Amino acid sequence: MIELGYALLSEEFSPAELISFAQTAEAVGFDFAMISDHFHPWTESQPHSPFAWTVIGAISQAIKRLRLGTGVTCPSMRYSPALIAQAAATASVMMPGRFILGLGSGENLNEHITGLHWPAAAQRLDMLEEAIGAIRTLWRGGWQSHFGKYFAIERAKISTMPTRLPPIMVAAAKPRAARLAGRVADGLICTAPEADLIKEFEKSGGKGKPRYGQITVCYAQSENEAASTVRKHWPNAGIGLPLMADLPLPNHFDNVIELMQPEKITEDVILGPEPRKHIDAIKQFVDAGFDHIYVHQAGPNQQDFFRFFADKVLPSFTSSRAA
Repeated sequence: MIELGYALLSEEFSPAELISFAQTAEAVGFDFAMISDHFHPWTESQPHSPFAWTVIGAISQAIKRLRLGTGVTCPSMRYSPALIAQAAATASVMMPGRFILGLGSGENLNEHITGLHWPAAAQRLDMLEEAIGAIRTLWRGGWQSHFGKYFAIERAKISTMPTRLPPIMVAAAKPRAARLAGRVADGLICTAPEADLIKEFEKSGGKGKPRYGQITVCYAQSENEAASTVRKHWPNAGIGLPLMADLPLPNHFDNVIELMQPEKITEDVILGPEPRKHIDAIKQFVDAGFDHIYVHQAGPNQQDFFRFFADKVLPSFTSSRAA
């Protein structure tokens, strides 16, 4: 079964707008939504970056059916694993069976604020693995402690616990992270239709587990208008690893963007009003092995996007979603 979701981008919108968009996503027929968890926006021109967990609490009271997850939270630097264990448990109590804890190894952009040294990628994955273990320890209930290489949690008890614990999804852009997801998580999150990452995930224990893929699109009246919108509101679309993970400040991203060709910024974004392009992009993820695909509409034109997807795109997947 294929499920389709909507990306709530905190870097672009205010808390009130994110709540409204979650309600609209539910109303037009999306199955789930994933909200970004940033301290800073990517660029100086992006106007927002609210505290995601406060917005999650508000959304939980504004929706009835939609599932909601973090896309994604880093539980190993800016947040303690104990705090995320408690936050996710509370969110799951407010949305029984409908909350998803998406985790990743983080970006320097958000995590450097604590003053800690930004670790190498391999160490960040080790920290993520230990953090997941600590979260699961606290979710056993009762008084728990964890004393590991990176984290110490002493005599902690989460008193408000859900009847059903949330699944943990791990974001991966490289094979080692995909193997980690297969080994310790309940599912995988990727931002590209990489079949090879699915294979690594499955070989390491992920066979049969959910696989989430994120697509960035820009619906507009023309491809040129869409490209202009992306370059203005989401120019970081053209920046890849390791810069996405390692640059510490929004103005550093702006400096990189100034050196990029305009075509580079939009080359991986689905642009314009042609339904087939959007449908084919989703099918590319399905063909690669993903069963949950969520869509990020770049720029302010969210309401027209919702109408377009409800009328022209979601119906193409009705049978596979209902199977």
